[in-house]
This record gives sequence, C-alpha cells and structure tokens, in this order.
Amino acid sequence: MKWKMKTLRELGAIICGDVGFFKYRSSYFITEFFNDCGLDYTHDGTTRAAWVADRLGDVLALPQTNPAILPDAFVRIIRSVLDKSEAHDGDKDRSKALAALNVVLKREGWEVFYDETETAQLRHIATNVVAQMDSPHRPMTPLELERRRLLETYLSECSEDDLIEEVLLPLFRQLGYHRITSAGHRDKALEYGKDVWMKFTLPTLHVIYFGIQAKKGRLDAAGMGKNGSNNIAEIYNQVSMMLGHEVFDPELNRRVLVDHAFIVSGGEITKQARNWLGNKLDAAKRSQIMFMERNDILDLFIVANLPLPKGALPEVDRFSLHDDVPF
Repeated sequence: MKWKMKTLRELGAIICGDVGFFKYRSSYFITEFFNDCGLDYTHDGTTRAAWVADRLGDVLALPQTNPAILPDAFVRIIRSVLDKSEAHDGDKDRSKALAALNVVLKREGWEVFYDETETAQLRHIATNVVAQMDSPHRPMTPLELERRRLLETYLSECSEDDLIEEVLLPLFRQLGYHRITSAGHRDKALEYGKDVWMKFTLPTLHVIYFGIQAKKGRLDAAGMGKNGSNNIAEIYNQVSMMLGHEVFDPELNRRVLVDHAFIVSGGEITKQARNWLGNKLDAAKRSQIMFMERNDILDLFIVANLPLPKGALPEVDRFSLHDDVPF
C-alpha cells in the first residue's frame, strides 16, 4: 500500500507534535513512540518529520494478508497519536486533534473515530470497513454485549433476505471479501444452490471464490424438521449445485468454479447435521465446506464494530448504539 508523500509528511509532523493539539516529541521520544508501537526504529538525528514520514512509508509497505486493509502497525501508530491521556488544554476530548488528523487521512480515503471504549479506529470511507478487527473470542464490553443481544433478537425475527442483505454482506465485506454478489430470491432459477458468491485475494494475488448458502433457522438432521429449522438434506443438493456450477467474474470476463462453500445458519447447526453432510459428500467436496452458525455471526459482527441493522435497534434509541455516528 502506497500513500502520497504529502500525506506522509503531514502525518510525520503530527507525530512529532509540530501541529497544534498533538504532543511534542524530541528525537528520544520519537524512538520511544515507535518502540511502544512494536516497531524497532531508532531516530538517526536527521530532520524529525521527514524521518518519521519515511518510517510510515516503510510501515505501509509491510506485507498484508489483505492488500485493502491497513497494516496492524500503522493502526497502532494512529491509536497512539490519538491516545486520550495525551489531551491538551483546550482539547480535552481530543475532538480538534481528531478533526486535524482526519483532514490528512481523508486524502487517502480513510477516517478515524473513537469507538465506545474510547479507542481510535480507522475506517475506509468507501467501503465502511474498519482497518483492524479484534479476535471474536475476546471478552466483550457491556455495550458490545448489549449490541450482541439486540442483534441476536434481530436474527430470530428477520427474514432470510434480511439475514443476507443486512448482516452477511456487510460482515463479509468487513472481513476482506470483495465482488460480493447476492443472487436474491426473486429469481430462484438463477441461484444454482447459492445465495451469495464472492472472492478473496491472497497475499500472492491468487483469487479464491466462495459461495454462501444461507438459512435463517436451525439446521438439523431430524427426519422431520421442527418449526424454524431446516433439514440438512435440503442443503445437500444446493451445496452440490453450488460447487459444480460456474459463476461469471466480470473483472476477468470469464466463468470460474466456486472453490469453497459457506453454509450459514441464523440459528444452530447441529453436530448430527454436520456429520450427515460430511458422510454424504465425497472427500474432495467435504474439504470445500465451511460452517458458520449464529454465535459465529454474532461474535464476528460485534467485534468488527459494524453498525447494527436498523431493524435491530429500538425506535426510541435508534442511534445511541450505532457506531456509524462516531462524533
């Protein structure tokens, strides 16, 4: 990832504290700053802002799993610059520092905001993707737990189309998938066993194609499905169609096969259902199947800091839990 030199120079001046509302750093403290961010850089005594700009260029050039996502080290740098413990007089909430930094970052299509834990987060403006996502298995804050509860209620009540459009599509975009195409349910004949197809670019620039078969309710292997559940046998034919049918990639102007299939459930996917499908599919197809159930969706969606679907928020509190309104 390469940014304009003008942007890097202005960020260098901010880190050095040559811009109002930011902590001034001498040569010694610049070295300390980068070391605290996990980078083994030592200032060599040259012009501070120019040296910092060169180091920022080095950080942005670090290899990434997804070329569209900023390096973790760069995110740590921005978070350290906006640490609220370094607030200046006249800018106790750091809103002025935030505004000054956003003037620079927006030139590259990014913006920074404080989340509910007062931690600075970087978001790509065009895609609304947050630069760095924490582990979905970490402990959640009380506000995150409340957002998770609201989303869980929404998943119990929403339609299958809402599950796809309002939850899965934003989530997979955040996770770095692109060219996400929803088949929808208006023309069933064109789905060929998949509700969504998308692709993911590896660091080697090879592309892997994915299909998603999404069901709103629970997936089980019972002979007769209970209310709100789906029999896994119904999924078998759809998965077989998905893996055997080509999709057209307009970027390459050719048809390609789906490499992997996600079976996504808005409820639980029972162990019996997983085992039944695994026994029905041959070894090659079995290795292409991945499962995602309600708890996976909830944890990933919340730690990704995505705005809740409108239908998940109480009418009287429509914006208070919405991270889409950062300031």
